Amino acid sequence: MRSCRYLLIKTALFVTCCGASLGTVGRAAEPAPSPSETPSATPAPERLSVHGQATDTQQYHGSFTSAYVGPQSLYPGPETAKTIDATLFLGARIGKSLEVYVDPEIDQGFGLGQPPMNGMPTEGTVGAAGFFSAEAYKVGRDSSYGRIQRAFVRDVVQRGGGDATTVDPDINQLGGAIDPKNLTLTAGKFSVVDVFDNNVYAHDPKNDFLNWTIVDMGAFDYAADAWGYTYGVSAELNGPHASVRAGLFQLSATPNAIAIEKTPFRQFSPIVEYERHTSLFGGRPGSIKALVYADDGYLGSYADALALGQMTNQLPDPALVRKRNIKSGGGINIAQEVANNVGFFARLSAMNGTFEADEFTDVDRSLSTGIAIDGHLYHRPDDAFGLAGAFNGISNAAQRFFAAGGLGILVGDGAQTYGGERILETYYKASFTKHFGVTFDYQRIANPAYDVVRGPVSVYGARYHLDF
Repeated sequence: MRSCRYLLIKTALFVTCCGASLGTVGRAAEPAPSPSETPSATPAPERLSVHGQATDTQQYHGSFTSAYVGPQSLYPGPETAKTIDATLFLGARIGKSLEVYVDPEIDQGFGLGQPPMNGMPTEGTVGAAGFFSAEAYKVGRDSSYGRIQRAFVRDVVQRGGGDATTVDPDINQLGGAIDPKNLTLTAGKFSVVDVFDNNVYAHDPKNDFLNWTIVDMGAFDYAADAWGYTYGVSAELNGPHASVRAGLFQLSATPNAIAIEKTPFRQFSPIVEYERHTSLFGGRPGSIKALVYADDGYLGSYADALALGQMTNQLPDPALVRKRNIKSGGGINIAQEVANNVGFFARLSAMNGTFEADEFTDVDRSLSTGIAIDGHLYHRPDDAFGLAGAFNGISNAAQRFFAAGGLGILVGDGAQTYGGERILETYYKASFTKHFGVTFDYQRIANPAYDVVRGPVSVYGARYHLDF
């Protein structure tokens, strides 16, 4: 599943620099300058918005050591994979404050995994819990297909008490003016990580890092379909120094499924996030966020799956032991400017490792950290460089489950000699215009799928991105 978070980067920078979140659903192509204060002139609100983007991501890995290969192992021979997507972002203002957005998209391709062999179809996006491309979904096709990925409404209730700031027209963001003290309400179909777990330095797989557990909290098992979207509501209470966000979202009908649960509140996920704006290193802007969530749905426990497998002499299968359970988790998310055009970020997350992974990936605890450098530092204002590392682990119960041949969302070698995943990623984005750039990406993964007898593997990538 692609993390599908293209549209919040500009909003996040607004939050960091001005101390107020707009609650924008979506992610911008690249960080934007801080909105300017407008005490005397208030810009007219934008009524209609049309934007678009297209991204082509290609990845390759060579041969690597593999003592055995299972149904969800990364193929140990040379492999290439490619994904293409094009999105149209449509927005309209109804009345004074209500905004409506619809994002139709065309997609094609697969992530790395198992290429076609012996007449079997491609099985992409498997082989590592910290998967290599957040531009790759858990599903894929050789031919292009279309979907409405987002369709939501937003209402920004001005609370007053502060100077209005200008909001520039952007992707899923109508231009105008806003009070930093506001209540932002969003409802419809969108991605949980459009609103939660945003980080200005690592959250946009179309322009910065690609690895799943670097652009998001690895142990944030957020509600989503196989494309990364769901139905839900969120509320954001924003002030000059802090923001509080809460949301309620529908889980998928069954774990790691295409279809979303149709009955409201039968299977759902509540989320709460608190953000405090910081001014460290001589008053430089930053933020620290604390997030907690729960998945309340029909989940199988690793222990029950193992016990049934031993009784029946079969491989453990959590689908056979699913019942109503609550899985909880949370994390800390830090973004901080440390020097002119240089930022530091870190995420630490963990979840209850008793139950199977529901929506995102097979991670029970995760730490990622890195730096991002803006090209303004060396007179290339639209370029960017990033370097990050991540460590992912799973619970003892999950280790026993995979060692016995169990399959997760992305992990399943048929056996397992456990070792935590260790990931290094670096990228350089070279921009030819403000709206077109090429990114070169390199990842080195030790113990892919938590297996010390596999890898390490190097993954090389190239990404072409255009927006307007």
